[in-house]
Amino acid sequence: MKTFRFVYGLPAIATLILVTGGSSRAVDAPFDKVAAEVDGKLVKLFGSGGLKGLSSYGTGIVVSPEGHILTVANQLLDTQDLRVHLSDGRRFRAKVLFTEPELAAALLVIKQDEKEKVDLNLEYFDVPTAVKNMKAQPGDWVLAFSNSFKIATRNEPMTVQRGIIAAHAKLVARRGIHEAPYHGDVFFLDAITNNPGSAGGALTTRKGELIGMIGQEYRNVTSDTWINYALPLNSKVEVKDGDKLRLISVEELVVDGIKGNYKIHKRDKNASGPGAYHGIVFVPNVLQRTPPYIDRVVPGSPAYKAKLQPDDLVVYVDGEPVYSIQTFKEMVTRLTPGAKIQLEVRRGEKLTAIEMELTDFPKR
Repeated sequence: MKTFRFVYGLPAIATLILVTGGSSRAVDAPFDKVAAEVDGKLVKLFGSGGLKGLSSYGTGIVVSPEGHILTVANQLLDTQDLRVHLSDGRRFRAKVLFTEPELAAALLVIKQDEKEKVDLNLEYFDVPTAVKNMKAQPGDWVLAFSNSFKIATRNEPMTVQRGIIAAHAKLVARRGIHEAPYHGDVFFLDAITNNPGSAGGALTTRKGELIGMIGQEYRNVTSDTWINYALPLNSKVEVKDGDKLRLISVEELVVDGIKGNYKIHKRDKNASGPGAYHGIVFVPNVLQRTPPYIDRVVPGSPAYKAKLQPDDLVVYVDGEPVYSIQTFKEMVTRLTPGAKIQLEVRRGEKLTAIEMELTDFPKR
């Protein structure tokens, strides 16, 4: 019999409580059965990270019996060795099908050896049905499930926190100098749910009905205090697709993504600039996703003035994760001379924030 970790508005690592009884009121009733059911539809993720402020573990929500997983798009996914631990203890590798930056979400799928392929037939959340039946609002009592602080591996159960939806409002937040890429509506929670490893976890009703996905660790822009929030399952964002406006949603991401025909949003080409000069020389780009390590900087260049150094690893540009050298080049192509960008680089074992102002390309 599994013992679940229940945490009431406290850091998940601090308090472990087994709920075995309660009053006659619905909110005080035991929910260990619900916890077991939800736990079977979640996975623990292990991938890239391990640096200061960057966890190498996280959480995912199973959204198909074949092993499709909805999670948050972050540095954890930037690895060739993304691993998944199922609730029954089985371990698999996984691959990223795509990420959607406008929703800060990603869809993964479990990889199997073709010679030893098995029918997973996993328990999962039916996202279209969950969206259709969703009625969450401020004041509702909720449960948050995640691999907070890497407490769980293999068949160990997720941490469970009980709380209330405090508000439904726009996310205006940052981590360090970087703003959150998603600016739509979120559920703000009164429990401390957004801990290391929690991103990608499930927010449910007390009956175990999926209503949202726990987000990353951010601070409120106005108060500079840590916030706890979840992306509602029915979230929609309006984006520009050529000359037209298009609505993208979490439901569309999951449903079309499983079918293999989700159209990832790309910035309007007309909104891209001619590119700008930075003066960074990266290591040879010989792999499909070569990490953006700096080999050297050109004397007198913007990178030189910003005091970037050889062996720095570029981790974020303006809050967006930089998965490879090619990713960095694509980001800079959107910009124009005079643009100021915020970099976050790994230098030794620390993350260092650096501002760099781009210029015109030097005349040859």
